[in-house]
Amino acid sequence: MPGAATAAVVDSRRCTRHAEGSATVLAIGTANPANICPQDEFTDYYFGLTKSEHLTKLKDKMKRICQKSGIEKRYIHLDEELIRAHPEIIDKNLPSLEARVDIASIEVPKLAESAARKAITEWGRPATDITHLIFSTYSGWRAPSADLQLATLLGLRPTVSRTILSLHGCSGGSRALQLAKEITENNHGARVLVALSELTLVCFSTPDESKIVGHGLFGDGAGAIIIGADPLADGEHPLFEMVAVSQTMIPGTEHALGLQATDRGIDFHLSIQVPTVIKDNIHQCLLDAFQSVGNTDPNWNDLFWAVHPGGRAILDNIEGKLQLEPGKLAASRHVLSEYGNMSGAMIAFVLDELRRRREKEEGVQQQPEWGVMLAFGPGITVEAMVLRNPFSTGIN
Repeated sequence: MPGAATAAVVDSRRCTRHAEGSATVLAIGTANPANICPQDEFTDYYFGLTKSEHLTKLKDKMKRICQKSGIEKRYIHLDEELIRAHPEIIDKNLPSLEARVDIASIEVPKLAESAARKAITEWGRPATDITHLIFSTYSGWRAPSADLQLATLLGLRPTVSRTILSLHGCSGGSRALQLAKEITENNHGARVLVALSELTLVCFSTPDESKIVGHGLFGDGAGAIIIGADPLADGEHPLFEMVAVSQTMIPGTEHALGLQATDRGIDFHLSIQVPTVIKDNIHQCLLDAFQSVGNTDPNWNDLFWAVHPGGRAILDNIEGKLQLEPGKLAASRHVLSEYGNMSGAMIAFVLDELRRRREKEEGVQQQPEWGVMLAFGPGITVEAMVLRNPFSTGIN
């Protein structure tokens, strides 16, 4: 039986188990499939791939959606070769869930590996120093799941603590980062790898009035973010300090945004009401987040912004509601333009773009000290995180 010496060790560890400061972003990596589809060519590509050229009204609607989307190109894993190998994917009379799961179970962790290796290289420490792994995806439907496969691909130690998040949709990346913050701040020396990987092939379908908007917006990608807290090791450099978090469910909006597994893949529903719902609720959600750090009257234009660009209308509505200056959402708009909506993986790309712009502008103009990260998922759920620029706080 454990004795007094064991109890003393346990008591000692209890006193020192917390980190010495807030969680920080230490490294970011991103990756995309090789197949690039320009947005102005997507309608012809999509209707040709699905053999739906005869649906002229839907095709014209898709063209209008693509023209107004604010997207220049997207990366999409699904191509003609894959359709030839799995014709059931575009046959709504045949079950295709098994084929989609087979493909995704291999490709989702592989794409995450590409992003994670970039993040680990930037971090500068061996992969075996990762203590926790959080993997978020709506594209994985098999156990052992993508978290274990990624741990194996990266050569993480067998004792790494793994968590898999599923079906959080576009808020998956933000939810994973909130969990990573809690882990690092409550486990001294913890280093968390957050992996986000999404493939639209699990949702891909033939043209349908109820899904046409989603098909005009979504793309494929993966992001990886390494989170840690003080004390930082030699060579570790914080990119963003993660100060406070909030999660808000908007009552009565369960119908507006959702995902459902069927025998023909994942059926997603995206209501045209989503941008308006976010607009009507975003101000209070932000006030709640900033109140937790003692700021009851923030000036929104004094902040830097990392907003999940779910679509051009969402960004336009947030910008208008908060009366943001032109350029405040530039990083989000750029990522939307270059990649489309990559669901939960998107926030890694936005943070990466923000830090690139900050590095480019360093010494040229003063950088905001405080910022906010926003993402929106099924519920409708609003995830918010108060961020701080470590270069303005002296912790870098």
